[in-house]
Amino acid sequence: MIIVLMGVAGSGKTTVGRQLADTLGWPFHEGDTYHAAASVARMRRGAPLTEDDRRPWLASLHAVMQHHADRRESAVLACSALTADARTLLRGELRGVRVVYLKGSRDRLAPRLAARPGHFFPPVLLDSQLATLEEPDDALTLDIGEPVDAMVAAIRREFGV
Repeated sequence: MIIVLMGVAGSGKTTVGRQLADTLGWPFHEGDTYHAAASVARMRRGAPLTEDDRRPWLASLHAVMQHHADRRESAVLACSALTADARTLLRGELRGVRVVYLKGSRDRLAPRLAARPGHFFPPVLLDSQLATLEEPDDALTLDIGEPVDAMVAAIRREFGV
């Protein structure tokens, strides 16, 4: 099983994903580390990524997931996966992919982004991500206002892990 934590910046994908992976003893992959240097520079400047910017990034994340699937290994991945097309590219033909959508309001997300000094994603890009977001109808949806432990427990319960 591969569990993908998706949502806009500041939703807690990395925090929840790391704790889930640690709890399960599975590898964790932070999607941000797979961005091309040019994409990181673009976001640092406050410019949102385009679909053309995202495609190679999603392909590299799909390759990571494929690697685990080929080895019959489980893993946890944090990736914004904001659109239905992005989630389709990410998933590809892989079976056993489960998506968790970490949902939160702008009022909850903005302070979280402001509290992340040194991260390449500036708070000014939050509105563009919220505008791009296509909420999934086939994912486990969790409210980011819940404690991390409760979210991890809900994921484990829902997916039987």
